[in-house]
Amino acid sequence: MGRPKQFDEEAAVAQAMEVFWTKGYAGSSPAELAEAAGIGKGSLYHAFGSKRELFGRALSRYDRAGAEFTEEFLAGPGTAKECIRAYLRTLVDADLDAPVRRGCLAVNTALELGGRDPEATAAVRRSVERSADLLAARIERGKLAGDVPASVDAAAQAHFLMVTVAGLRVAARTFDRETLHAAIDTAVAPL
Repeated sequence: MGRPKQFDEEAAVAQAMEVFWTKGYAGSSPAELAEAAGIGKGSLYHAFGSKRELFGRALSRYDRAGAEFTEEFLAGPGTAKECIRAYLRTLVDADLDAPVRRGCLAVNTALELGGRDPEATAAVRRSVERSADLLAARIERGKLAGDVPASVDAAAQAHFLMVTVAGLRVAARTFDRETLHAAIDTAVAPL
């Protein structure tokens, strides 16, 4: 019988997520992941099976945290346009104010592995769809409240906003706040 685990798996996944987020999948070595998690490489493989499995767990953790944040933010006060504009600005401002502009783990994964890695592609797609569903629900609430025109297709607008988010998260690595905020204003104009 093996020794019991001497570490918190969820904390290890959280630390590995930070490494993947900063360095990407290919740029993250097992030694770096083990060091960040505070465990030995053998423990890393014993607990998670492989770097790829650990990456999948990190993506799932990121998706859950992002969905919780999005849901809470979009439940806040204000019109749909005000709420969604503030949400998009918060995402961009977090990227701009970070010590290292690393963007969004899901977007980075789409850029690095999308179309070449079916599991990563599916994970990113699930994350985007979940956020799009939350945005569409907020737009629908705005339509019911009368602050969004009835002609707005909530699902189509939500998907447009998610494509905009992906672009904003990449652009935040090189563009300034004023430019990105102006793009956000254009994206929410139909609301």
